[in-house]
Amino acid sequence: MQDFSERLVTWYLEKKRDLPWRNTKNPYKIWLSEIILQQTRVAQGLPYYYKFIENFPTVHTLANAEEQEVLRLWQGLGYYSRARNLHAAAKYVVDELDGKFPENYTELKKLKGVGDYTAAAIASFAFGEKVAVVDGNVYRVLARLFGIDVDINSTKGKKNFNELANELIPSQNPDMHNQAMMEFGALQCTPANPDCMFCPFTTECDARLTQRQNILPVKIKKVKQKKRYFNYFVINDGDKYYLKERKSGDIWQGLYDFPLIVTDKPLEPQEFILKYFKVHVEDPSLISISKEYKHILTHQIIYSKFFIIDQTIIKNINLFLTKNSVKLYTIKKIKALPKPVLINKYLKEHIF
Repeated sequence: MQDFSERLVTWYLEKKRDLPWRNTKNPYKIWLSEIILQQTRVAQGLPYYYKFIENFPTVHTLANAEEQEVLRLWQGLGYYSRARNLHAAAKYVVDELDGKFPENYTELKKLKGVGDYTAAAIASFAFGEKVAVVDGNVYRVLARLFGIDVDINSTKGKKNFNELANELIPSQNPDMHNQAMMEFGALQCTPANPDCMFCPFTTECDARLTQRQNILPVKIKKVKQKKRYFNYFVINDGDKYYLKERKSGDIWQGLYDFPLIVTDKPLEPQEFILKYFKVHVEDPSLISISKEYKHILTHQIIYSKFFIIDQTIIKNINLFLTKNSVKLYTIKKIKALPKPVLINKYLKEHIF
């Protein structure tokens, strides 16, 4: 397909969505959009992009922000390491590079949280570098058009797809070609029910000719999800509640939740009371229990219950505070703290 890029860009100019990061060459805004859109659909990420631009219009304002505020604005997007890396990279650009973003693929990869894909996107979209952007959409388009049945998660597959993508990219307007490839996968060559009838490559596409649209691309490696049970205890002192900041070594680092005990199987109420509160609670019958909340992450499924306890029935509150590293927060302060979606959902249903 000698005119592949030309036909692709023609489709793009007619069908593309009007997205704010496509109307700028500002590397900060492009970088911000790409970090937000990692593991996130455009429809979900768009409000977050506007929110970040409103609160942090420049890399300097982002670098000077408190991490807690960055995490709070990120709340609900998940994969919170992206937000921490975003903040760290902004500080690096401001402190080490005088606020000026690197202008090529190789240097961009040195920023924290910026891998091959993100570096290629910024280099191409902001600086016009001829380097292919290869994301899930591009894998799918190339696999189907050229009939490539190599596992996209394998080392060989990643190498093959990257080489092919870089062979296809033109020297002129490589940024538009990359945008077109990604948009084509998002709107036309979709994961399910691709619009083959009105595809500009319908007569050449290997997947359509061999009826393999539902087979390609090949992705063999499956993510195994671990089940975890989060047993939270909600303890109040009037209109204040005890929360703690989650530390490193587990999910949701830097976010706030209630004290908890984590188990690998469901914990019955009486077992919970006996295991955790027998020396602290004067009257276990005063504990009430919420419904079960299910929260799905990439590598784990979390089942949570909230055990509601009045602090007056805890014999040694100081021992409890020391053991669990918790602090009292007003409802106003809790609303301002960055929290996991699971916790925020419970709070909105029962406390806010």
